[in-house]
Amino acid sequence: MDSGSGSKPEESKHPGGRLEGPGAGRVAASASPATSPPAGPTATTEIALERSVERLADAAPRLALLPARERARLLRVVARRFHELSREMVELDCRAKRIPEHGPLSGEPMFDGPAIVLRYMAELARTFEGAERLSPGAVHSGSRTVVDILPRTTTERVLFPFWRAEARLDGEVPGREVTTGLHELVRAKGEVALVLGAGNVTSIGVVDALQQCFVHGRACVFKPSPANDYLGPLLELALAPLVARGWLAFAYGGREVGELLVTHPLVDCVHVTGALATHEAIVWGRPAERQARKTRGEPLLRKPVTSELGNVSPVLVVPGHYEDRELEHAAKSIVGTFVFNAGFNCNATKLVVTPRGWPLRQKLLDAMARVLEGVPPRFAYYPGAIEKYQRFSRAGGHLASFGAGDGRGVLPWALVTELDAARGEDVFQDEPFCAVLSEVAVGSGDPLEFLAEATAFVNDRVWGTLNAMLIVPSAVERDPTTAAALDRSIDALRYGSVCVNVWPAAAYGLGTLPWGGHPSNTLENVQSGLGWGHNALLLRHVEKTVLRAPLVPFPKPLWYPDHRTREGLARRFADFSAVPGPLSLTRLATTALRG
Repeated sequence: MDSGSGSKPEESKHPGGRLEGPGAGRVAASASPATSPPAGPTATTEIALERSVERLADAAPRLALLPARERARLLRVVARRFHELSREMVELDCRAKRIPEHGPLSGEPMFDGPAIVLRYMAELARTFEGAERLSPGAVHSGSRTVVDILPRTTTERVLFPFWRAEARLDGEVPGREVTTGLHELVRAKGEVALVLGAGNVTSIGVVDALQQCFVHGRACVFKPSPANDYLGPLLELALAPLVARGWLAFAYGGREVGELLVTHPLVDCVHVTGALATHEAIVWGRPAERQARKTRGEPLLRKPVTSELGNVSPVLVVPGHYEDRELEHAAKSIVGTFVFNAGFNCNATKLVVTPRGWPLRQKLLDAMARVLEGVPPRFAYYPGAIEKYQRFSRAGGHLASFGAGDGRGVLPWALVTELDAARGEDVFQDEPFCAVLSEVAVGSGDPLEFLAEATAFVNDRVWGTLNAMLIVPSAVERDPTTAAALDRSIDALRYGSVCVNVWPAAAYGLGTLPWGGHPSNTLENVQSGLGWGHNALLLRHVEKTVLRAPLVPFPKPLWYPDHRTREGLARRFADFSAVPGPLSLTRLATTALRG
């Protein structure tokens, strides 16, 4: 295996324990006083970009031929470095998002950043080591092949009690074709990939870059978004073993840098995470020419493109008999999935679909309002959020605000109810990436009628195919007739991830579940994107993943606003993913039980 240089960056440390490697000289420069936002690196020059891409192209064939066990070993080396730097990453994220570095909210950037990256690396390494072979009973076929993914081990039964996850494939798939064979990962031809990272969550771009390197065997240039490129120097330190070997390079800057990389002749393929508008500009060019290009089937960019572009994430509240505590848990789950990370998640709940005429509808909305009243407003750190907030909070329906803004970027939570399902409301077609949650009623209080109409409504009227969540009381799941209707709805929903009583962010974070838009998407109508990410088990022919849990869960989910140990739980989860064992598992389980 090529070492990239005479030194071994994965073993090199300062006497005080500080990691060395690319980016080391810039970390201190970004560590300004806690009251000021972290500064990002200066834009990469055109000359530096050219050198980086040429180096990647030269080194790519060696990466393509790297055996699976060497990939696993290198993943574990990188994971140790990532774990060591994880708290510094979280501190920078907290400063940028204006949340206390040692309060419950600091658990959010740990969970959606280092913890998810560390779990993905651990699961992928286990696959490369041959430890994650699917048992024969995990793959079963009827009208289609279904792969049971969670739980697979005793550890997962402890970590995720009562959760069940499966991947539904796109037909009857022979067993030998369910997963990518490890021998298939070794490619004779090396390629260079460009990953354009999203600016809201650290783990998105990092996992995408790791997937390009380790799963596809491509050298990768990773351009973080200007919204969170302040993490770049730390990420360079963490990923230094890949950088030193010429298999990963970082690029910084805005649109000009992105355009240079997208069109570079040595860049073979592109992965885009972020906004639909970014994807359309890259693939189809200026707005004036896009539709004509689509009609002719002539994209501006002729390279292979994969993407993850967000979603107007809906929650379908299935009617039926709800115990009082079930309704309270439904309210906490809906609100928690909305306010986490100040609402800046592609899988954050944005549209609640309730049954029209359901006697419990107002009771649920009142419970949601009570939960929102207890959640302090957050700083709207993401670019464009204030303008989106003003637009969507005034779009129609009935507006209720919770908390007070400060005129400096802190926005009240907004709940817009009673939208008209017959109208073309903006929120149905444009993701409100801000602190606005909307509600619309469809169907009726009959579970069968609601499931049929709500499924058609979100499939045909709501933009995006990334993820959908259903709130389902135990009475509906116990009844054979309504349970069968629920399964038909899950099967019919055109989403890459369909979750019952679980936030789809859990499907994103598990690492083993494929994550992406529904495969019915096309380049011309890309919706939430093309291709699958995460997918540490290397599954093929996936149509969607399904994750289920009881409506009244145990222990308390981390996304509940009243979770008491979120900060500690985030650290423990990251620690266990980096160094699994009885002690770290016990600490993690104990912290979870105290939530």
